[in-house]
Amino acid sequence: MYQRWRDLLFLHWEYPAAAIQETLPDGLFVDTFGGKAYLGIVPFFMENIRPRFLPAVPGLSSFMEVNVRTYVYDRAGVPGVWFYSLDANQRLAVAIARRFFHLPYEQAEMQSQRTATGALRYQSARAGVDAHGGCSVFVYAAGAEMPPPAPEPLDFFLIERYRLYAASGGRLRRGAVYHRPYSLCRADVTVWDERLLALNGFPPTGRPPDHIAMSHGVDVTVFPLQGA
Repeated sequence: MYQRWRDLLFLHWEYPAAAIQETLPDGLFVDTFGGKAYLGIVPFFMENIRPRFLPAVPGLSSFMEVNVRTYVYDRAGVPGVWFYSLDANQRLAVAIARRFFHLPYEQAEMQSQRTATGALRYQSARAGVDAHGGCSVFVYAAGAEMPPPAPEPLDFFLIERYRLYAASGGRLRRGAVYHRPYSLCRADVTVWDERLLALNGFPPTGRPPDHIAMSHGVDVTVFPLQGA
């Protein structure tokens, strides 16, 4: 598949590695940087999604998504991303992703708008969970450009990930994505919350994110899942 990911906000909190490890399926191990493990919340926009050899379909190929994730490696030492949830506001996309990619997509009511200052207000309420008025809200704007990450820094560790893992029927699967390295910038984040961490069983930290970055977007190629 081909996709474009746009206006990505990367929010990460340090979290006890042991607590994360308890949530992972057999065969995956929590990845750490400097001995620290992380949970991430990443709101962004999916655009121009299409299978190979087919055009994008208006009304179906673009939607909002926010995912909750951590970083792992398998028994072969291959690093990647483990998703706890991926909330999206496109019902067909949710069904296809759950069926063919074995990913924990959730239907959500989502909306975005620009504030008077030009910041992006991003709001998500998961169907069946946030029916009583609860929702996740993020307000953010792009700041100064950041230099490309070198092979070692935390920026690279958290953001430049080209494998994802999924599990189904007791079987671990691994998929690959390809894109140019992210062009990153600082982010002015005035509103955030940890509601999605709580929905995935992680007690909120009660503090601001330990790492924040933003990207205007990348074009992505997504490859089929294979056994890991």
